[in-house]
Amino acid sequence: MLTIIIPTLNAQATLPKTLAAVFAHDLPVLEVVVVDGGSNDQTKLLATDGGAKVLECESGRGRQLALGAAETSSDWLLFLHADTVLPTNWEADVSRFMTDPINTQRAAYFKLRFDDPSAGARRVAKLANWRAKAFGLPYGDQGLLIHRSLYDEVGGFKADLKIMEDVDLVQRLGPMRLKALRIFVTTSADKYRVDGWWARPLRNLLCLGLHLAGMPRRWIESLYT
Repeated sequence: MLTIIIPTLNAQATLPKTLAAVFAHDLPVLEVVVVDGGSNDQTKLLATDGGAKVLECESGRGRQLALGAAETSSDWLLFLHADTVLPTNWEADVSRFMTDPINTQRAAYFKLRFDDPSAGARRVAKLANWRAKAFGLPYGDQGLLIHRSLYDEVGGFKADLKIMEDVDLVQRLGPMRLKALRIFVTTSADKYRVDGWWARPLRNLLCLGLHLAGMPRRWIESLYT
């Protein structure tokens, strides 16, 4: 069984499209869990109307993802951001990965593109895909498909991490246990359109560097928002 876990916080603008792509599949068994961190818009209603089970907790992606994983008994978990849309053929590659026994000890992520045709969007996506392949550091907007046994073995998501929970988990997995799927997910470029195609990636890079250097979390959180 596959469970897709989606953390949300005021995601009414993007969640319906994400859920529509999730449910456009041929997999016989699928559970979708939306873990909401205190939305004050229509996110929870849209999640329920879209066919998802809704859980609630305090905000913080680490806490939300950890709760979603704890509340399901599925063998396979797919963690997905609320503004990331799966391609139409996603179930074929995901099924292929899950049915290979060797992959119970590996995790998979998608290649990234943005919903923006600009050169800046192509540049940032290309660099993100290179970073994931070269250093084993895919971000959460690329999704993460992982078997329950491996997730539990490495300790899962840390509930006390509001951000960088994705980097923390893939670091514990290590590059040798990560595999890029052939297909692309499409992620919202709204933050980049607002902050800039140079400024936002540089801010993300600074946050990553501070995290890897072990700097206080409050510094990173203040820079990221």
